[in-house]
Amino acid sequence: MSAPPTSPWSPVRRATNGQVHLAFDRFTESPDGEPLLLATGLGANRRWIPDGLCRMLAAEGFAVARYDQRDGGESTHLPPTATTRNPLSALFAKRGEAYTAEDMADDTVAVLDALGWKSAHLLGVSLGGAVVQRVALRHPERVRTLTTMAAVPGDGAGLRSLRHVRLRTLARFGRLKFPDSPEGDIAAGVAVSRLLASPARPFDEHAARAAAERNKDRGMHDQQAQSRQIGAQWHGGPIEAIDRPTLVLHGADDPLIKPSAARAIASRVPDSRLVLLPQVGHELPESSWRRISDEVGALAGTHRGRAG
Repeated sequence: MSAPPTSPWSPVRRATNGQVHLAFDRFTESPDGEPLLLATGLGANRRWIPDGLCRMLAAEGFAVARYDQRDGGESTHLPPTATTRNPLSALFAKRGEAYTAEDMADDTVAVLDALGWKSAHLLGVSLGGAVVQRVALRHPERVRTLTTMAAVPGDGAGLRSLRHVRLRTLARFGRLKFPDSPEGDIAAGVAVSRLLASPARPFDEHAARAAAERNKDRGMHDQQAQSRQIGAQWHGGPIEAIDRPTLVLHGADDPLIKPSAARAIASRVPDSRLVLLPQVGHELPESSWRRISDEVGALAGTHRGRAG
């Protein structure tokens, strides 16, 4: 019998922000280098970021870490709010009932503290992209460079964000119903992967099922937790005030967040760079890993040439 594969990740650790505990780990194959923290998307745990992409980022000279947002993965899940919503209706809410977007930005800083990193490069995907924009506004001294991918502008809310969201896809996302069981988690993972994949590529159901079986993530169909995350309101400044070197990545075929969101971010954040990824949806397919790692590595090079 062959030995089981060794995980390239350290044992899970937890950072603390008030009553919230945040699960994180580090990529062990390249522990030295420029610190890079990865922030995940709506409902998704940190394991949805492919190991292959992390390996390429490590080869670019990064020490890679990743964490679960509050209400996701192995981090603290908050109790249900007074009004149960689905993610679509949460976008229309005037205020979040559970926590603020500032709280989520402070979660990122708590993870940096637990890692012993005074500052780091940040890469956020989807909801994580909005979160890292807010970290750059709220805690600029902790951010070396900022990469936001598949995200809406971090200072948007309600109708300002809705203009960039494909509501038909979000409504389909909200209608997904699966049993609260390992089998339901797998089915949800496959269904969400299909929903968010680029329509320009054949959907690889076998690969999607294998990924979901490796990572049975209840967050894929926990609509109450997703609603709390998406309902967290930002009360800080506009993204025009971001002064960190910024890269804006977006799938050209994103079926959930329109590329107009990326264009809006790039037009408003000073000296930012926009890269649209062909045949990429709201996802991280293997075909995109090289371009992403190259771009993030090049962005880090701009930080080495400047103070701060």
